[in-house]
Amino acid sequence: MSRVVAWSCGGALAVLLLFVGAAAGVLSAGGGGTGGGCLPGPAPSGPAAPGLSAEQAGNAEVIVGVGRRLGVPPRGWVVAVATALQESDLINLGHRGVANDNDSLGLFQQRPSMGWGTPAQLTNPAYAAEAFYRRLLTVDRWQELPVTVAAQRVQRSAFPDAYARHEARATAIVGGNGAPVADCVPGAVGAHGWVRPAPGPLVSGYRTAARPGHDGVDLGAPRGAVVRAAGAGVVATVLCNVGGVTHAPNGRPSACDRDGSPSASGCGWYVDVRHGGNVTTRYCHLGRAPGVRVGQPVAAGTPLGVVGSSGNSSGPHLHFEVHRGFPATSGNAVEPEVFLARVGVRL
Repeated sequence: MSRVVAWSCGGALAVLLLFVGAAAGVLSAGGGGTGGGCLPGPAPSGPAAPGLSAEQAGNAEVIVGVGRRLGVPPRGWVVAVATALQESDLINLGHRGVANDNDSLGLFQQRPSMGWGTPAQLTNPAYAAEAFYRRLLTVDRWQELPVTVAAQRVQRSAFPDAYARHEARATAIVGGNGAPVADCVPGAVGAHGWVRPAPGPLVSGYRTAARPGHDGVDLGAPRGAVVRAAGAGVVATVLCNVGGVTHAPNGRPSACDRDGSPSASGCGWYVDVRHGGNVTTRYCHLGRAPGVRVGQPVAAGTPLGVVGSSGNSSGPHLHFEVHRGFPATSGNAVEPEVFLARVGVRL
């Protein structure tokens, strides 16, 4: 942990406080934004979803539209579209005689005999999509599950692994149907399963010319704002690091329980989360001992702690890092903006 001691997340205090104040104003007005990233994207037949016929594109638009109307997070749209790709190739199938699988009908091949609805209802794409979403929302912690597992909990297919091969295409289709960038709604999980870790503007970038040793980015979130796991994973580290001393939470007052300063050293209270694909994320300068423990599984959007100014800090903000490897080191740090952009989250 000696590397943490040498980190510096200080900066121009006036600039940081200016942005923090602006962020607080935005949040007090209702949180989230409706800027350009929240506007509808291109039609599903565009470059994001090549190869769809007009019928397929129209059915995909219905599925996403129903999910949006019901308030289902974009991750659910992906599950639904992937399911329909597997079950019907996004074609609203009627009864196909001897080729039919039992009495399966419509985009999701739902069966009247299993209580999904009448034949007329199940061949109505909007009804079929709503029926799918209603059951998906009853699946415990569905957003934490792989797409194929979440789909199978709803469909109970004889081929439970088949949905997985459609996830990438479904994600592209959902993006083409105007899935909001994951900074539009605080805590909203994006189509790829990732989330913005904290509100507020980006106030300091990754390894800038002025700060070449800055292995992450700083988000000017207000004090007390919730810091969330950017993706699903397992908590790997929960520590206080300040003044050359590193220790785990022990229930007693800690040097990290108060504001630091630009002359202090260390990351203050911080958390590391290990994700699939050999990715580690780090969250620094929390305001008090994190609310998670080492070994705890977390979903994207799970609260880890709150924004503070512990350690080497000139004001409340979140210092956020992404690493391709574990443990997190300067050698495996990658640019958070670039990484998150690839999974649909904009900083």
